[in-house]
Amino acid sequence: MTDAAAKADEVPVDEGQGVGGYRYVVLILLIVVYTFNFIDRQILGILAGAIKHDLHLTDTQLGMMSGLAFAVFYTLLGVPIAWLADRSSRTWIMTGALTVWSGFTAACGLAAGFWPLFLCRMGVGVGEAGGTAPAYSLISDYFPVRQRARALAAYSFGIPIGTACGYLLGGLISAASNWRIAFMVVGGAGVLLAPLLRLVVRDPRRGGAHAAIEKAPGFGEVLAVLLPKPSFWLISLGAAASSTCGYGIAFWLPSFFERSLHLSLTDRAWYLGALALFGGVLGVWLGGMIADRFGKSKAAYCLVPAIAFLIALPCFFAAVNSANLAVAFVLFLIPQGLNLAWLGPTIAAVQHLVPARMRSTSSAAFLFINNLIGLGLGNVYFGFMADRLKPHFGTEALRWSIYSGLTFYLLAAALFLLAARRIAKDWVD
Repeated sequence: MTDAAAKADEVPVDEGQGVGGYRYVVLILLIVVYTFNFIDRQILGILAGAIKHDLHLTDTQLGMMSGLAFAVFYTLLGVPIAWLADRSSRTWIMTGALTVWSGFTAACGLAAGFWPLFLCRMGVGVGEAGGTAPAYSLISDYFPVRQRARALAAYSFGIPIGTACGYLLGGLISAASNWRIAFMVVGGAGVLLAPLLRLVVRDPRRGGAHAAIEKAPGFGEVLAVLLPKPSFWLISLGAAASSTCGYGIAFWLPSFFERSLHLSLTDRAWYLGALALFGGVLGVWLGGMIADRFGKSKAAYCLVPAIAFLIALPCFFAAVNSANLAVAFVLFLIPQGLNLAWLGPTIAAVQHLVPARMRSTSSAAFLFINNLIGLGLGNVYFGFMADRLKPHFGTEALRWSIYSGLTFYLLAAALFLLAARRIAKDWVD
């Protein structure tokens, strides 16, 4: 679709089906799509034990398959796809993306070895590259500034809900049949959702109902505005450091509970599903609400994540050391929530570092740094360390790998504290 055609396809927010009701219908459907994004992304974690056994893989190979294979194309294609979303139909891009990543998820169930599964996970990354940045831009155009961080935080509910559903559906379906069927079921469901997304979600006018219709800026123009701002680099690298730990722990916790606490597949599915859902939803919402509440001070958008990481670190450490499942659940619940509290304020802050028609591309630049480092490194780091530590700690090697990975939270907190001192100078209303 050309830039002119995309403009013609856009509609003012206050036309159509009503500002109050329709924008929330859009938000709910985008949350559902994002939920499938994380189901397909995280289901591999609960299935890792069975896949490792059937395909004779090492922990390093599991980390590469879950992190590096996904992250390479997810990050590399995210920026050009978001650039396209700033000048064409965002709903068409998201519809195609959902179809691609869901189709490759289903294809994972047919993989006969490491490399076929690695390539399928690459395909999932290709599809998901078009799923997030256009959604950020859509939400920012549907909701006013005073509600934007909360709306983006609500969209981010898809992360804990999708993670929980990935644990539950993957674990329960695999326990009832096998891991291949689990991939096929969840992938097929995503393919069926794609037409509904295209039928329901309409592109609002960029920048709001009364914004002037301007030509979308080029990629170089966006980078010229974004990259000289210190707060962008500090926020992006801080988020990447936290994601290295967050993504890594999310993927490896099912294996930790299997190896160190000897939970069955079904018990792991329910335990981790509840943990991800309750802790994650609360953390995402509180992060957005607090940032909006104190948003007159732009520094709050960075201080909230920094404080969350500093509290999360000792809680995670204590939880991993608890042999009592009930006590461990409570201890894990706290950092599980705090681990996601950065999403609402951070995403909103990145949206405000550039003018309206640059938002998709700026979001993709942020996601490029966050995911290439956080997702690409995190899963591989924990798996690599577990393999290296196994001769010394045996089945407890993964526990010690998690200990070492928690230090990334200290780095994340330091970077966000530095960003809090610069964000006001770089802010664009």
